[in-house]
Amino acid sequence: MNEIDVYQKMNEIVETPQFSLIFGDTSEQTQKIMAHREWLKGIRHERPNPEVPFKVGIYIRYFNQTRYENYLSFHKKQFEDTIALCPKWKLVDYYIDEGSTAPHMETAPEWGRLLDDCFEGKVNLIITQKVSNVAKGTFDVTLCSRILAAQKPPVGIYFISEDIFTLASYYQDDLRDPFFLPSPNWEILPDTEPEVREMLHDW
Repeated sequence: MNEIDVYQKMNEIVETPQFSLIFGDTSEQTQKIMAHREWLKGIRHERPNPEVPFKVGIYIRYFNQTRYENYLSFHKKQFEDTIALCPKWKLVDYYIDEGSTAPHMETAPEWGRLLDDCFEGKVNLIITQKVSNVAKGTFDVTLCSRILAAQKPPVGIYFISEDIFTLASYYQDDLRDPFFLPSPNWEILPDTEPEVREMLHDW
């Protein structure tokens, strides 16, 4: 299976609920994410490189639902099968907070445990289904992304639904800007951080 297939399979991972159901189809948050996804279609895309030996932490927001008899086990198996396609990646642990809506970071114990593992060097790639798993507002995600990207080595977050990798070259300036999503006149930055460059895969 080639590298593109890895991300196609990752996109098949079931999510619940859809981010549009959390924020509402007409919310400003949803509109920004939809616009950003359209913007991503027009650039050279960067995702976590399967050839880099990432230490992966999977973050899941879980609440009881009936689509599958044992949804959580099913969801974890999807992640395991996908990570297995990247032999150089190591699945460190699952970090699972319960609740149907995005948490406040300070009241999400498993998110806190995941951040501790990142700061201790146990995890350098977080994979989660969507931005709304992590926080209610993009500013909180921005702040967290900045702090993680400043670690040595840098820690990235990959959001599957939005297809966003926070260590992509076109986000580097954004990590020092108050806004997480790029503006319409965004320009791709030159490769100035070889450590980050190695961690990317382009399409």
